[in-house]
Amino acid sequence: MNLEESFQAAGANMQAMVDSFIILLPNLLIAVIVFAIFWFGARLLKRAIRRVTRRHRQARNLGLVLGRLSQGAMVLLGLFIALSIMIPTFQPGDLVQLLGISGVAVGFAFRDILQNFLAGILILLTEPFQINDQIVFKNFEGTVEEIQTRATTIRTYDGRRVVIPNAELFTNSVTVNTAFENRRLEYDIGIGYGDDVQQAKQLILDTLNNMDEVLAEPPPDALVVDLAESTINIRLRWWIKPPRRADSLDSRDRVLTAVAQTLVAHGIDLPFPTQQILFHDQTEETDGDRSRQREGWPPGDGEVPKPRSIGGSLKQLVLMRQHNQTNGDARDSRHE
Repeated sequence: MNLEESFQAAGANMQAMVDSFIILLPNLLIAVIVFAIFWFGARLLKRAIRRVTRRHRQARNLGLVLGRLSQGAMVLLGLFIALSIMIPTFQPGDLVQLLGISGVAVGFAFRDILQNFLAGILILLTEPFQINDQIVFKNFEGTVEEIQTRATTIRTYDGRRVVIPNAELFTNSVTVNTAFENRRLEYDIGIGYGDDVQQAKQLILDTLNNMDEVLAEPPPDALVVDLAESTINIRLRWWIKPPRRADSLDSRDRVLTAVAQTLVAHGIDLPFPTQQILFHDQTEETDGDRSRQREGWPPGDGEVPKPRSIGGSLKQLVLMRQHNQTNGDARDSRHE
């Protein structure tokens, strides 16, 4: 075959391809139109299902699942029909054979995607949390914006978006702060050891009971939880409604401000950590007798020793040394 015949054969092949495309063009246009109809129909079906289930809170997540599944199934059906119109001999099984991969290979290749998809379906069906709930997951805390079949999106309180794979949410612990209508808040306040504990507790309860944002039921309480180094710690516990983050911060601010002002106004000390330094002269004859020492041990029924200042201790030490020195000089003079 010479060069001229090669060009003629190539031209004939190109002409045959163009003729085949022209013949296939109506089928291609019809296939595109059919796929577009199925595409838009799937979106309308998804919206219709969500609109029907949106009125019922318990069926809202179920509507999301059914809407997304029906949309995916309808788009896939449209794709198969479009391919069948475009290629009359096409069979659905030919797609996998065309890709040259088996079902096992597909499973390994899309293992993470399928795992997140199934976890998303289970989350939507079991409803451990819902859209607009405030959750805590590991180091992330925020409001649930969207629950997709692959991942869940939350908006943090500082205005950031976090996308969390559904498989991690389903297999790890998640704290839902808005799961119930009420939420309990608590805070520890330290008072001085010289203050009246019962009076302080009553003042705290009176303050909490007079605040509108503190629920009367369950009632607030004040409990002594620790005898610390410098304070007696009283734990305030009160309930609020609704339990959202902004409400808890506002309530904590108002409650702690009001309690602190009330305690100070009634002479209750709010001490900071302090240390007491005790001086002990081990040369005193009272050494070892706790009832006569000044280290602050409980004397029991005995007489409480009077405290001695640093200046008084130094003065006594000087007098003792002068006395010892005078006795020493007297002994030396007698020896002479």
